Amino acid sequence: MTIHSYLTFNGNCREAMTFYKKCLGGKLRFQTIGESPLSERMPVKMKDCILHAVLANKGFVLTGSDMVGEKGLLKGNAISLALNCATEKEARARYKKLSEGGKQTHPLENTFWNALFGELTDKYGNTWMLNYNR
Repeated sequence: MTIHSYLTFNGNCREAMTFYKKCLGGKLRFQTIGESPLSERMPVKMKDCILHAVLANKGFVLTGSDMVGEKGLLKGNAISLALNCATEKEARARYKKLSEGGKQTHPLENTFWNALFGELTDKYGNTWMLNYNR
């Protein structure tokens, strides 16, 4: 069994997922509403919105969509994306890239559990925890 992170955006899924690809690498695929069977039932202005996006690499799958419920997009702090890095260099590079335009909430530092750890909120409001076990 695997668990994938699924992020919801408010019309900027393509931009955000492209940013994550730049930061994390991997293969990125999009399906718009206009390319799906939902197209006939949706307003014309939504045809270019992302129904489903997948960014996949050997170590992760990150999915996303522009499909927001009736209440709109509500961001909170209940979910974080935990990224376990293979090297210290990777952790530092990913932290720097993901925090561009966002906020470094917990700078990378050595921890009591013998890891390099840091936390940030990216420019799309998503929280990331980066960890490198020494």
